[in-house]
Amino acid sequence: MTVPATVVIAAVALVVGVAIGVAVARRRVPPPAGGALPAPEPPPDADLLQRAFRAAEVGMAVLDRAGEVVLHNAQAAQLGVVRDGRVDARAVAALQTMLQTGAPVAVDLSPLRGRARPPAAVLANVRPLVDGFGLVEASDTSEVVRLEATRRDFVANVSHELKTPVGAMGVLAEAVLDAADDPDAVRRFGTKIVSEAARLGNLVTELIALSRLTGAERLPEMCAVSLDDVVDAALARSKVTAESARIEIVVDRPLGIEVDGDETLLVTALSNLVENAIAYSPAEATVSVSRRRSGQWAEISVTDRGIGIAPEHQQRVFERFFRVDPARSRATGGTGLGLAIVKHVLANHGGEVGLWSSPGTGSTFTMRLPVRAADRRPLPDPDAAPAGADDQPRPEAAPPPPPVPTGATRRPADLPDRVG
Repeated sequence: MTVPATVVIAAVALVVGVAIGVAVARRRVPPPAGGALPAPEPPPDADLLQRAFRAAEVGMAVLDRAGEVVLHNAQAAQLGVVRDGRVDARAVAALQTMLQTGAPVAVDLSPLRGRARPPAAVLANVRPLVDGFGLVEASDTSEVVRLEATRRDFVANVSHELKTPVGAMGVLAEAVLDAADDPDAVRRFGTKIVSEAARLGNLVTELIALSRLTGAERLPEMCAVSLDDVVDAALARSKVTAESARIEIVVDRPLGIEVDGDETLLVTALSNLVENAIAYSPAEATVSVSRRRSGQWAEISVTDRGIGIAPEHQQRVFERFFRVDPARSRATGGTGLGLAIVKHVLANHGGEVGLWSSPGTGSTFTMRLPVRAADRRPLPDPDAAPAGADDQPRPEAAPPPPPVPTGATRRPADLPDRVG
Protein backbone atom coordinates (compact mmCIF):
# COMPACT_ATOMS: atom_id res chain seq x y z
CA MET A 1 0.00 0.00 0.00
CA THR A 2 1.61 3.28 -1.12
CA VAL A 3 1.79 6.34 1.09
CA PRO A 4 0.95 9.81 -0.29
CA ALA A 5 4.04 11.69 -1.44
CA THR A 6 3.16 14.64 0.76
CA VAL A 7 3.41 12.46 3.89
CA VAL A 8 6.83 11.13 2.85
CA ILE A 9 8.12 14.63 2.04
CA ALA A 10 6.85 15.89 5.39
CA ALA A 11 8.58 13.06 7.22
CA VAL A 12 11.84 13.64 5.35
CA ALA A 13 11.78 17.32 6.17
CA LEU A 14 11.05 16.57 9.82
CA VAL A 15 13.93 14.12 10.12
CA VAL A 16 16.31 16.61 8.56
CA GLY A 17 15.19 19.16 11.11
CA VAL A 18 15.67 16.71 14.03
CA ALA A 19 19.05 15.43 12.82
CA ILE A 20 20.58 18.81 12.12
CA GLY A 21 18.80 20.69 14.93
CA VAL A 22 17.64 23.57 12.76
CA ALA A 23 14.14 24.90 13.11
CA VAL A 24 13.17 27.52 10.60
CA ALA A 25 10.62 30.03 11.88
CA ARG A 26 8.81 32.56 9.87
CA ARG A 27 9.70 36.20 10.49
CA ARG A 28 7.05 38.45 11.93
CA VAL A 29 5.40 40.68 9.40
CA PRO A 30 5.54 44.34 10.55
CA PRO A 31 2.15 45.91 11.01
CA PRO A 32 1.03 47.96 8.05
CA ALA A 33 0.71 51.74 8.26
CA GLY A 34 -2.45 52.98 9.83
CA GLY A 35 -2.24 50.92 13.03
CA ALA A 36 -4.02 47.78 11.66
CA LEU A 37 -3.36 44.60 13.62
CA PRO A 38 -0.90 42.16 11.97
CA ALA A 39 -2.14 38.83 10.59
CA PRO A 40 -1.83 35.87 13.01
CA GLU A 41 1.62 34.32 12.84
CA PRO A 42 1.54 30.76 11.49
CA PRO A 43 3.16 27.96 13.53
CA PRO A 44 6.83 27.22 12.87
CA ASP A 45 7.56 24.86 9.98
CA ALA A 46 9.03 22.26 12.32
CA ASP A 47 5.84 22.24 14.38
CA LEU A 48 3.68 21.81 11.27
CA LEU A 49 5.82 18.92 10.06
CA GLN A 50 5.65 17.22 13.44
CA ARG A 51 1.86 17.52 13.45
CA ALA A 52 1.67 16.04 9.94
CA PHE A 53 3.89 13.15 11.05
CA ARG A 54 1.72 12.39 14.07
CA ALA A 55 -1.56 12.74 12.15
CA ALA A 56 -0.56 10.37 9.33
CA GLU A 57 -3.05 7.53 8.83
CA VAL A 58 -0.22 5.02 8.39
CA GLY A 59 2.27 3.89 11.00
CA MET A 60 5.56 5.78 10.61
CA ALA A 61 8.87 5.30 12.44
CA VAL A 62 12.24 6.92 11.76
CA LEU A 63 15.24 4.66 12.42
CA ASP A 64 18.92 5.45 12.61
CA ARG A 65 21.65 3.31 11.05
CA ALA A 66 21.71 0.97 14.07
CA GLY A 67 17.97 0.38 13.90
CA GLU A 68 17.15 2.48 16.96
CA VAL A 69 13.88 4.42 16.94
CA VAL A 70 14.44 8.16 16.57
CA LEU A 71 10.73 9.01 16.61
CA HIS A 72 7.45 7.35 15.70
CA ASN A 73 3.75 8.17 15.65
CA ALA A 74 0.89 6.55 17.55
CA GLN A 75 -0.21 4.49 14.54
CA ALA A 76 3.16 2.71 14.50
CA ALA A 77 2.60 1.60 18.08
CA GLN A 78 -1.00 0.54 17.36
CA LEU A 79 0.15 -1.62 14.47
CA GLY A 80 2.85 -3.23 16.62
CA VAL A 81 5.72 -1.86 14.52
CA VAL A 82 7.18 -0.21 17.64
CA ARG A 83 6.88 -1.87 21.04
CA ASP A 84 8.36 -0.44 24.24
CA GLY A 85 10.49 1.94 22.22
CA ARG A 86 11.99 -0.80 20.03
CA VAL A 87 11.11 -1.52 16.43
CA ASP A 88 10.16 -4.96 15.09
CA ALA A 89 13.29 -6.99 14.30
CA ARG A 90 12.01 -7.66 10.78
CA ALA A 91 11.99 -3.93 10.11
CA VAL A 92 15.61 -3.68 11.32
CA ALA A 93 16.63 -6.44 8.91
CA ALA A 94 14.85 -4.64 6.08
CA LEU A 95 16.63 -1.42 7.09
CA GLN A 96 20.05 -3.08 6.74
CA THR A 97 19.10 -4.37 3.30
CA MET A 98 17.88 -0.93 2.31
CA LEU A 99 21.14 0.72 3.47
CA GLN A 100 23.14 -1.73 1.36
CA THR A 101 21.08 -1.40 -1.82
CA GLY A 102 19.78 2.15 -1.45
CA ALA A 103 16.35 1.00 -2.67
CA PRO A 104 13.08 0.74 -0.70
CA VAL A 105 12.41 -2.68 0.83
CA ALA A 106 8.93 -4.19 1.43
CA VAL A 107 8.54 -6.25 4.59
CA ASP A 108 5.66 -8.18 6.12
CA LEU A 109 5.18 -7.12 9.76
CA SER A 110 2.00 -9.16 10.36
CA PRO A 111 1.61 -10.49 13.92
CA LEU A 112 3.59 -13.59 14.73
CA ARG A 113 1.68 -16.69 15.80
CA GLY A 114 0.63 -16.51 19.42
CA ARG A 115 0.88 -12.71 19.60
CA ALA A 116 -2.58 -11.23 19.94
CA ARG A 117 -3.23 -7.73 18.61
CA PRO A 118 -6.01 -6.32 16.44
CA PRO A 119 -4.39 -6.09 12.96
CA ALA A 120 -4.32 -9.48 11.27
CA ALA A 121 -1.94 -8.31 8.53
CA VAL A 122 0.55 -5.43 8.38
CA LEU A 123 2.63 -4.55 5.33
CA ALA A 124 5.48 -2.02 5.53
CA ASN A 125 8.00 -0.31 3.29
CA VAL A 126 11.42 0.83 4.53
CA ARG A 127 12.62 3.86 2.56
CA PRO A 128 15.99 5.69 2.68
CA LEU A 129 16.24 9.15 4.18
CA VAL A 130 19.38 11.27 4.69
CA ASP A 131 22.66 10.34 6.45
CA GLY A 132 21.76 6.68 7.00
CA PHE A 133 18.30 7.27 8.43
CA GLY A 134 15.39 5.12 7.30
CA LEU A 135 11.64 5.61 7.32
CA VAL A 136 9.28 2.69 8.04
CA GLU A 137 5.78 3.15 6.60
CA ALA A 138 3.35 0.49 7.81
CA SER A 139 -0.31 -0.05 6.89
CA ASP A 140 -3.03 -2.34 8.20
CA THR A 141 -3.84 -4.64 5.28
CA SER A 142 -6.17 -6.96 7.21
CA GLU A 143 -9.21 -6.04 5.11
CA VAL A 144 -7.34 -6.61 1.85
CA VAL A 145 -6.16 -10.02 3.05
CA ARG A 146 -9.66 -10.94 4.22
CA LEU A 147 -11.24 -9.94 0.92
CA GLU A 148 -8.63 -11.89 -1.02
CA ALA A 149 -9.26 -14.98 1.12
CA THR A 150 -13.01 -14.55 0.59
CA ARG A 151 -12.50 -14.27 -3.15
CA ARG A 152 -10.40 -17.45 -3.25
CA ASP A 153 -12.96 -19.34 -1.18
CA PHE A 154 -15.78 -18.08 -3.37
CA VAL A 155 -14.05 -19.13 -6.59
CA ALA A 156 -13.24 -22.54 -5.11
CA ASN A 157 -16.82 -23.03 -3.92
CA VAL A 158 -18.32 -21.91 -7.21
CA SER A 159 -16.02 -24.26 -9.12
CA HIS A 160 -17.02 -27.16 -6.88
CA GLU A 161 -20.74 -26.38 -7.04
CA LEU A 162 -20.71 -26.04 -10.82
CA LYS A 163 -18.64 -29.17 -11.27
CA THR A 164 -21.14 -31.35 -9.40
CA PRO A 165 -24.20 -30.93 -11.68
CA VAL A 166 -22.07 -30.71 -14.84
CA GLY A 167 -20.32 -33.97 -13.95
CA ALA A 168 -23.62 -35.63 -13.10
CA MET A 169 -25.13 -34.58 -16.41
CA GLY A 170 -22.14 -36.02 -18.28
CA VAL A 171 -22.45 -39.37 -16.51
CA LEU A 172 -26.21 -39.48 -17.07
CA ALA A 173 -25.80 -38.64 -20.75
CA GLU A 174 -23.41 -41.57 -21.15
CA ALA A 175 -25.94 -43.80 -19.39
CA VAL A 176 -28.64 -42.66 -21.83
CA LEU A 177 -26.43 -43.59 -24.77
CA ASP A 178 -25.68 -47.00 -23.30
CA ALA A 179 -29.38 -47.63 -22.67
CA ALA A 180 -30.61 -46.43 -26.06
CA ASP A 181 -32.58 -49.65 -26.59
CA ASP A 182 -34.29 -49.45 -23.19
CA PRO A 183 -37.04 -46.78 -23.23
CA ASP A 184 -37.65 -47.02 -19.48
CA ALA A 185 -33.96 -46.48 -18.69
CA VAL A 186 -33.75 -43.58 -21.15
CA ARG A 187 -36.78 -41.97 -19.51
CA ARG A 188 -35.32 -42.47 -16.02
CA PHE A 189 -31.90 -41.06 -16.91
CA GLY A 190 -33.46 -38.27 -18.98
CA THR A 191 -35.53 -37.17 -15.97
CA LYS A 192 -32.39 -37.00 -13.86
CA ILE A 193 -30.62 -34.95 -16.53
CA VAL A 194 -33.50 -32.46 -16.50
CA SER A 195 -33.26 -32.28 -12.70
CA GLU A 196 -29.51 -31.61 -12.77
CA ALA A 197 -29.96 -29.03 -15.53
CA ALA A 198 -32.56 -27.24 -13.40
CA ARG A 199 -30.18 -27.32 -10.44
CA LEU A 200 -27.40 -25.86 -12.58
CA GLY A 201 -29.73 -23.16 -13.87
CA ASN A 202 -30.80 -22.23 -10.34
CA LEU A 203 -27.17 -22.00 -9.24
CA VAL A 204 -26.22 -19.70 -12.12
CA THR A 205 -29.32 -17.54 -11.54
CA GLU A 206 -28.53 -17.12 -7.84
CA LEU A 207 -24.87 -16.38 -8.55
CA ILE A 208 -25.96 -13.60 -10.89
CA ALA A 209 -28.39 -12.27 -8.28
CA LEU A 210 -25.72 -12.35 -5.56
CA SER A 211 -23.21 -10.58 -7.82
CA ARG A 212 -25.77 -7.90 -8.50
CA LEU A 213 -26.55 -7.41 -4.83
CA THR A 214 -22.90 -7.14 -3.80
CA GLY A 215 -22.22 -4.19 -6.09
CA ALA A 216 -21.45 -5.57 -9.54
CA GLU A 217 -24.53 -3.82 -10.92
CA ARG A 218 -26.49 -0.77 -9.91
CA LEU A 219 -29.55 -1.62 -7.84
CA PRO A 220 -32.98 -0.45 -9.02
CA GLU A 221 -34.51 2.72 -7.63
CA MET A 222 -36.45 2.27 -4.41
CA CYS A 223 -40.19 2.89 -4.43
CA ALA A 224 -43.18 2.33 -2.16
CA VAL A 225 -43.82 -1.40 -1.71
CA SER A 226 -46.75 -2.94 0.14
CA LEU A 227 -45.56 -5.49 2.66
CA ASP A 228 -48.75 -7.48 2.14
CA ASP A 229 -48.12 -7.69 -1.62
CA VAL A 230 -44.62 -9.04 -0.91
CA VAL A 231 -46.07 -11.77 1.33
CA ASP A 232 -48.78 -12.71 -1.20
CA ALA A 233 -46.30 -12.91 -4.10
CA ALA A 234 -43.77 -14.95 -2.11
CA LEU A 235 -46.41 -17.45 -0.96
CA ALA A 236 -47.72 -17.80 -4.52
CA ARG A 237 -44.19 -18.53 -5.72
CA SER A 238 -43.70 -21.20 -3.03
CA LYS A 239 -47.14 -22.83 -3.33
CA VAL A 240 -46.09 -25.67 -5.64
CA THR A 241 -43.03 -26.48 -3.53
CA ALA A 242 -45.14 -26.62 -0.37
CA GLU A 243 -47.76 -28.87 -1.96
CA SER A 244 -45.10 -31.23 -3.31
CA ALA A 245 -43.53 -31.52 0.17
CA ARG A 246 -46.97 -31.84 1.85
CA ILE A 247 -46.29 -28.75 3.95
CA GLU A 248 -49.12 -26.47 5.06
CA ILE A 249 -48.37 -22.73 5.06
CA VAL A 250 -50.40 -20.53 7.41
CA VAL A 251 -50.29 -16.75 7.33
CA ASP A 252 -51.66 -13.96 9.50
CA ARG A 253 -53.88 -11.10 8.36
CA PRO A 254 -52.55 -8.15 6.31
CA LEU A 255 -50.64 -5.43 8.11
CA GLY A 256 -51.37 -2.57 5.70
CA ILE A 257 -48.03 -0.73 5.75
CA GLU A 258 -45.43 0.08 3.12
CA VAL A 259 -41.65 0.10 2.94
CA ASP A 260 -39.21 1.71 0.52
CA GLY A 261 -37.62 -0.92 -1.67
CA ASP A 262 -37.66 -3.10 -4.75
CA GLU A 263 -40.60 -5.51 -4.72
CA THR A 264 -38.90 -8.15 -6.87
CA LEU A 265 -35.90 -8.36 -4.55
CA LEU A 266 -38.04 -8.44 -1.41
CA VAL A 267 -40.24 -11.19 -2.86
CA THR A 268 -37.11 -13.18 -3.74
CA ALA A 269 -35.76 -12.82 -0.21
CA LEU A 270 -39.02 -13.88 1.46
CA SER A 271 -39.61 -16.79 -0.91
CA ASN A 272 -36.07 -17.99 -0.17
CA LEU A 273 -36.91 -18.04 3.54
CA VAL A 274 -40.21 -19.86 2.93
CA GLU A 275 -38.66 -22.48 0.65
CA ASN A 276 -35.79 -22.93 3.12
CA ALA A 277 -38.37 -23.58 5.86
CA ILE A 278 -40.16 -26.08 3.61
CA ALA A 279 -36.93 -27.89 2.75
CA TYR A 280 -35.99 -28.41 6.41
CA SER A 281 -39.45 -29.40 7.66
CA PRO A 282 -40.83 -32.94 7.84
CA ALA A 283 -43.83 -33.91 5.74
CA GLU A 284 -47.24 -32.89 7.11
CA ALA A 285 -45.59 -30.10 9.14
CA THR A 286 -46.61 -26.44 9.23
CA VAL A 287 -44.70 -23.34 8.17
CA SER A 288 -46.06 -20.00 9.37
CA VAL A 289 -45.58 -16.49 7.99
CA SER A 290 -46.41 -13.59 10.29
CA ARG A 291 -46.18 -9.81 10.07
CA ARG A 292 -45.83 -7.20 12.79
CA ARG A 293 -44.68 -3.66 13.31
CA SER A 294 -42.14 -2.75 15.98
CA GLY A 295 -41.69 1.00 16.29
CA GLN A 296 -40.35 2.26 12.96
CA TRP A 297 -39.58 -1.28 11.76
CA ALA A 298 -41.74 -3.75 9.85
CA GLU A 299 -41.05 -7.44 10.40
CA ILE A 300 -41.92 -10.60 8.48
CA SER A 301 -41.16 -13.85 10.31
CA VAL A 302 -41.04 -17.33 8.81
CA THR A 303 -41.27 -20.13 11.37
CA ASP A 304 -40.83 -23.84 10.78
CA ARG A 305 -41.06 -26.86 13.06
CA GLY A 306 -38.12 -28.60 11.45
CA ILE A 307 -34.73 -29.92 12.54
CA GLY A 308 -33.45 -26.58 13.83
CA ILE A 309 -29.91 -25.20 13.69
CA ALA A 310 -27.18 -25.85 16.24
CA PRO A 311 -25.80 -22.72 18.01
CA GLU A 312 -22.34 -23.12 16.47
CA HIS A 313 -23.86 -22.96 12.97
CA GLN A 314 -26.28 -20.07 13.48
CA GLN A 315 -23.71 -17.35 12.68
CA ARG A 316 -22.61 -19.17 9.51
CA VAL A 317 -25.91 -19.95 7.83
CA PHE A 318 -25.81 -16.64 5.94
CA GLU A 319 -22.42 -17.45 4.39
CA ARG A 320 -22.28 -18.36 0.71
CA PHE A 321 -22.51 -22.11 0.08
CA PHE A 322 -22.69 -22.96 3.79
CA ARG A 323 -25.08 -25.83 4.48
CA VAL A 324 -26.06 -27.20 7.87
CA ASP A 325 -26.96 -30.54 6.27
CA PRO A 326 -25.21 -30.98 2.89
CA ALA A 327 -26.96 -34.30 2.20
CA ARG A 328 -30.39 -32.74 2.68
CA SER A 329 -29.44 -29.79 0.45
CA ARG A 330 -28.41 -32.15 -2.34
CA ALA A 331 -31.70 -34.01 -1.99
CA THR A 332 -33.75 -30.81 -2.17
CA GLY A 333 -31.62 -29.15 -4.87
CA GLY A 334 -30.43 -26.33 -2.62
CA THR A 335 -27.54 -24.17 -3.82
CA GLY A 336 -26.36 -22.82 -0.46
CA LEU A 337 -26.86 -19.24 -1.69
CA GLY A 338 -30.45 -18.56 -0.63
CA LEU A 339 -29.74 -17.15 2.83
CA ALA A 340 -26.74 -15.17 1.57
CA ILE A 341 -29.08 -13.51 -0.94
CA VAL A 342 -31.57 -12.75 1.84
CA LYS A 343 -28.84 -11.11 3.91
CA HIS A 344 -27.69 -8.87 1.06
CA VAL A 345 -31.23 -7.95 -0.01
CA LEU A 346 -32.02 -6.77 3.52
CA ALA A 347 -28.71 -4.92 3.84
CA ASN A 348 -29.39 -3.07 0.57
CA HIS A 349 -32.78 -2.01 1.96
CA GLY A 350 -31.35 -0.69 5.23
CA GLY A 351 -32.67 -3.68 7.15
CA GLU A 352 -31.42 -6.95 8.58
CA VAL A 353 -32.33 -10.61 8.95
CA GLY A 354 -32.53 -12.24 12.37
CA LEU A 355 -32.52 -15.88 13.42
CA TRP A 356 -33.86 -17.86 16.34
CA SER A 357 -33.37 -21.62 16.27
CA SER A 358 -33.24 -24.61 18.55
CA PRO A 359 -32.24 -28.14 17.43
CA GLY A 360 -35.26 -30.40 17.30
CA THR A 361 -37.68 -27.49 17.76
CA GLY A 362 -37.45 -25.42 14.61
CA SER A 363 -36.27 -22.05 13.38
CA THR A 364 -37.60 -18.54 12.92
CA PHE A 365 -36.06 -16.20 10.36
CA THR A 366 -37.17 -12.57 10.62
CA MET A 367 -36.83 -9.90 7.94
CA ARG A 368 -36.69 -6.38 9.43
CA LEU A 369 -37.24 -3.35 7.21
CA PRO A 370 -37.62 0.35 8.03
CA VAL A 371 -41.19 1.54 7.62
CA ARG A 372 -41.71 4.03 4.81
CA ALA A 373 -41.36 7.61 6.07
CA ALA A 374 -44.86 8.56 4.90
CA ASP A 375 -46.30 5.59 6.81
CA ARG A 376 -44.61 6.15 10.17
CA ARG A 377 -47.75 6.71 12.19
CA PRO A 378 -49.19 4.76 15.11
CA LEU A 379 -51.08 1.67 14.03
CA PRO A 380 -54.80 1.49 14.88
CA ASP A 381 -55.81 -1.11 17.40
CA PRO A 382 -57.04 -4.07 15.29
CA ASP A 383 -59.17 -5.29 18.20
CA ALA A 384 -60.83 -1.93 18.87
CA ALA A 385 -64.60 -1.95 18.53
CA PRO A 386 -66.02 0.09 15.62
CA ALA A 387 -67.88 3.28 16.36
CA GLY A 388 -71.39 2.62 17.64
CA ALA A 389 -70.72 -0.99 18.56
CA ASP A 390 -72.02 -2.33 21.82
CA ASP A 391 -69.45 -2.37 24.59
CA GLN A 392 -68.57 -5.98 25.09
CA PRO A 393 -65.75 -7.43 27.16
CA ARG A 394 -62.88 -8.62 25.01
CA PRO A 395 -60.13 -11.08 25.87
CA GLU A 396 -56.87 -9.37 26.71
CA ALA A 397 -54.48 -9.49 23.76
CA ALA A 398 -51.03 -10.92 24.27
CA PRO A 399 -48.22 -8.38 23.89
CA PRO A 400 -46.19 -8.68 20.66
CA PRO A 401 -42.81 -10.41 20.89
CA PRO A 402 -39.71 -8.19 20.94
CA PRO A 403 -37.82 -7.54 17.68
CA VAL A 404 -35.31 -10.16 16.61
CA PRO A 405 -31.81 -8.78 15.92
CA THR A 406 -29.33 -10.85 13.95
CA GLY A 407 -28.20 -13.83 15.98
CA ALA A 408 -30.91 -13.34 18.64
CA THR A 409 -32.18 -16.26 20.68
CA ARG A 410 -35.83 -15.88 21.56
CA ARG A 411 -38.57 -18.40 21.05
CA PRO A 412 -40.83 -17.96 18.01
CA ALA A 413 -44.31 -16.56 18.43
CA ASP A 414 -47.39 -18.75 18.22
CA LEU A 415 -48.55 -19.76 14.77
CA PRO A 416 -50.79 -17.13 13.12
CA ASP A 417 -54.39 -17.75 12.25
CA ARG A 418 -55.01 -19.97 9.26
CA VAL A 419 -56.54 -18.31 6.23
CA GLY A 420 -58.62 -19.66 3.44
